[in-house]
Amino acid sequence: MFKKSQESSHAFGRRRFLQASAWTAGAIATGVGSWVIPARWANAAQPPIKVGIATDLSGAIGYAGNADANVARMVVNDINAAGGLLGRPLQLYIEDTASNEAIAVSNVRKLIQRDHVDVVLGGITSSMRNAIKDTIVRHGKTLYIYPQLYEGKECEKYIYCTGPTPAQQCDELIPWLIRNGGKRFAFPSANYIWPHVLNAYARKVVEAHGGEVVFEEYYPLDQVEYSATVNKIMSEKVDVVFNTVIPPGVGPFFKQLYEAGFLKRGGRLSCVFYDENTLNINEPYEIEGLASCLDYFRAIDAFDPVSAKIQAQYDKEFPGKYLLAAGSAATGMYRGLKLWAAAVSEAKSVSRDPVAEALDHAKITEAPGGPAEMVPGKRHCKMKMYIGVAKGGKYEIAWKSDGLLDPKEC
Repeated sequence: MFKKSQESSHAFGRRRFLQASAWTAGAIATGVGSWVIPARWANAAQPPIKVGIATDLSGAIGYAGNADANVARMVVNDINAAGGLLGRPLQLYIEDTASNEAIAVSNVRKLIQRDHVDVVLGGITSSMRNAIKDTIVRHGKTLYIYPQLYEGKECEKYIYCTGPTPAQQCDELIPWLIRNGGKRFAFPSANYIWPHVLNAYARKVVEAHGGEVVFEEYYPLDQVEYSATVNKIMSEKVDVVFNTVIPPGVGPFFKQLYEAGFLKRGGRLSCVFYDENTLNINEPYEIEGLASCLDYFRAIDAFDPVSAKIQAQYDKEFPGKYLLAAGSAATGMYRGLKLWAAAVSEAKSVSRDPVAEALDHAKITEAPGGPAEMVPGKRHCKMKMYIGVAKGGKYEIAWKSDGLLDPKEC
């Protein structure tokens, strides 16, 4: 935890601000899990626009939440360096949702009632989104942007989703898995809303392309022993394991599956939330050939100079273990902030209704993985998608979309 620091009584000059890239230099702790990144900007004629981030800085998926918070710091700094929005700087407020819905609701309430933020971005699991959205949208009357890949079906007014949907992840990936793995699928799953709804969609795609789901099972989120499941996969001669088990169970599950000889006999792993952060959970040989379908992989940098530039900036500002990666919602966080900024600029306001109206058709030309645009009336994004295959602890690109794929939601 960073020590509480005293804010300078005088404003920084613009040149000094542009040189200040490390967020920690100005972070003020306002309580456990609460951080304010002050808008140090000379001669601001109006008060800062307040941006709230609610994400898991601690707990089982803290690796993802820390990446999301880092991306928010980077994007807010970039917007401020370019002149802010509406002639006003952005001020960032960060709350730890701690991978715990009860803690999250209390901390998100601080963003609304204490800090009076103009927008909230965050939430990783769907259970977290469902826990905090009423506090933001209904009670707080604030705009909410959810950045994570998810199961779809979130069509409530004032909630905008900037991560991939089941159609964007499954419509191309599952036919690819059938061609490059086989027709017999198993759906081992964590027991919460995302796996249930995603699996229902995935099953339809599997069956529409001549495959079959041999079994579909759900386990407690903290389960780490999977011998019965592994035995069933092996005895039923499953070709493709379409996994939605999440941390902490996913690492032990993949290890046990490898030790049983699943990969050795030609089995194919697939996990649509697996990105460069989660590749590190297992030894590379335990997940060799794992296929994922996401809006960004680092391998894209070789042929996408915009993605490479964004990634290089992130790596320079935040070197360490929290990677800018798609399955962690970091790309959706980048996309969400940029789309919101475009909407604020068009609306010439930070009030919820004018911004929501502009956000409904907002577009951006640059983001990790490529451009993106909201589908009018649908509150979801069109974006480019890629299939990545794990090879030696890194991803190789096996397929990429020609254009922006429709989310097919709402």
